[in-house]
Amino acid sequence: MHFASDNTAGAHPQVLKALIAANSAAVPAYGDDPYTQELQDHLRTIFEHDELLAFPIATGSAGNALALATLTPPWGAVYCHSTAHINVDECAAPEVANPGCKLQPIQGSHGKITSNEVKSALQGRGFVHAVQPATVSITNLTEVGTAYSPSEIHTLGTFCKAEGLALHLDGARFANALVAGNATPAEISWRAGVDALTFGATKNGCLSAEIVIFFDPLKGEEFAFRRKRAGHLFSKMRFLSAQALGYLKNDLWLETARHANSMATRLARGLGAAGCAPYFPVDGNMIFAPIPMPTQDRLRAAGAVFYPGRLAGSDGTDVRLVTAWSTTEAQVDKFIGLLG
Repeated sequence: MHFASDNTAGAHPQVLKALIAANSAAVPAYGDDPYTQELQDHLRTIFEHDELLAFPIATGSAGNALALATLTPPWGAVYCHSTAHINVDECAAPEVANPGCKLQPIQGSHGKITSNEVKSALQGRGFVHAVQPATVSITNLTEVGTAYSPSEIHTLGTFCKAEGLALHLDGARFANALVAGNATPAEISWRAGVDALTFGATKNGCLSAEIVIFFDPLKGEEFAFRRKRAGHLFSKMRFLSAQALGYLKNDLWLETARHANSMATRLARGLGAAGCAPYFPVDGNMIFAPIPMPTQDRLRAAGAVFYPGRLAGSDGTDVRLVTAWSTTEAQVDKFIGLLG
């Protein structure tokens, strides 16, 4: 009953199979291999965008930090939700990748920020003594498990374009958000105004593979140098790209996300029936719910693994539960059975 994080799940067998296949012969290094080219072509098809540039990278934190550094000048501000991963869980990586950049956290309900909230936070434009508004970064799924709809992103994207702001999307759980909204990849990214996407794959079945996607090729050209300077240009890039191809082909990424989401829905229903209704809508594979401490002790004694929710203003009984592509109905049902 591992519900601590989808990072604890192993790699999907199809991803491992693709990785082993890529190990069979010598190929050019540093991304000049056929796997990396095929990955870019495949993503252009998936996103319906013939000019996007895709960059395999090993970690989401590096992807976020380098993408934001590309979109934001050293005197620029990045507006994000106060719970955003870039704000509370990346050890100042965005500021390290772009010295002078300043994160500006914003409050918003259900882990989301809106154009009105960003507009209220904008300040200092044109004032030489102040950091300048530059970029908005949103997370989908959010850090509390809710999903931005295509219309919500489009409204924010339209506002950003009008204000001259770039829009970055942290998609660590992009696949979970995609299937939750029954949208297309294009509809919740570039067609909604997103300039750059950190496309997560590790949490949903890969070993260690993320992809930074730029829908403006000029921005992507700059990112290539930033990635190299930061030490994230892998010599054996094919092994990142092969993972991603195994993940994307035959819609495996959508299949694994749908399964993880369905397990979370099943778990949320059981929590509600036991009087532990989740605090937020369960759009994807992450749940925050109140579970009494004696019950938490009983669950842990039976082998359940989960983290405290760390929600502001809670009484300490809130927990975070995350399902994965490998979560089974039996694991969920056993957990539910221990609630009563």
